[in-house]
Amino acid sequence: MTSSPQPRLAASLACFRDGAVLIARRGRAPNKGLWSLPGGGVEFGESAAEAAVREFEEETGATAEAIGLADVVEVVARDEDGRPLRHAVILAYAGRLVSGEPTTTEEADAVAWVAPADIDDYATTPGLAAVVAKAAEIAA
Repeated sequence: MTSSPQPRLAASLACFRDGAVLIARRGRAPNKGLWSLPGGGVEFGESAAEAAVREFEEETGATAEAIGLADVVEVVARDEDGRPLRHAVILAYAGRLVSGEPTTTEEADAVAWVAPADIDDYATTPGLAAVVAKAAEIAA
């Protein structure tokens, strides 16, 4: 029996400090070179909020807490004929920095604290500004 491809469940964290959100420039594919929220796949037995916090720590070296679900983002990448290549459902959480100072890693080759209104000044993954705006309301 063959199995059909399944969407990948992922989580990300819009971490705030003093009104600014931490964004990271992706150091790996997909979306290498684009700014986004730290995040990644949800592991079996792990809640999406736990995954968002774990991925934030793995990608930045700092510790944060998730305080609420901000948005659900669905990404379907297609080839030139419209066939799906990748499909991810991303649960985007709002959070706050708990300890440490975010630094770069292989997954995040640059990090920046940015005012939500300035997100559009960066080359970002699609829809990032809208997700950050929703997360900012929760984190306020």
